[in-house]
Amino acid sequence: MSRNRAAPPPGSTPLIVACALGIEHLALRTGSRGGPSAPVTVLRTGMGPRAAERALTRALGDAALGDAAVVATGFCAGLAPGMHPGDLVVAEETRDAHGRTPCAGTDLLVKELVRAVPGRTVHAGPLTGSDHVVRGHERGALLATGAIAVDMESAATLRTAVAAAGSDGRPVAAVRVVVDAPEHELVRIGTLRGGLSAFRVLRAVLPAFFEWHRSLLLPRR
Repeated sequence: MSRNRAAPPPGSTPLIVACALGIEHLALRTGSRGGPSAPVTVLRTGMGPRAAERALTRALGDAALGDAAVVATGFCAGLAPGMHPGDLVVAEETRDAHGRTPCAGTDLLVKELVRAVPGRTVHAGPLTGSDHVVRGHERGALLATGAIAVDMESAATLRTAVAAAGSDGRPVAAVRVVVDAPEHELVRIGTLRGGLSAFRVLRAVLPAFFEWHRSLLLPRR
């Protein structure tokens, strides 16, 4: 687990932006940041749902982060026909074998992402979790459930965040960048170009998260 913090005014409700991979962490750490209005931690959890659960539980155990809002982000596999590398997915809810976690401020995130990454398509819908990389026929089966994209960490991250908040609750969201889609699987020619496109998009998303955070949250102390 690694963290990268920016700490503007103390006393504000903090924000955790969680991702799994080093390349995702690099994109977020070196991308456009805008002006966060509260302490921000970019948390690298490691790959897979169990790693996400462990890393977020540890982070939320820090007294400075205990009431943080949480955004899960990084790359994902698109499930819907017509998706392309570099498209954005805003989760209306995340799903896994443990249940569903509703996301806050979906419409606001869509609006701010359109502004932050002009020209990119933003999809909104259910984001499902998996414990492995999804291939071939599995895409169709997941699409049939109503999900529009899949990744390995978002559902576990948000479920852990909500459970740790108890009755007080906490705003959570998930935003993913499509790197792999039905007509653009990673094993095909063009993977490098698609990966670079997704990386550039991920570098641009933080200002949208900061605006979501500013608009939805007040200190809850």
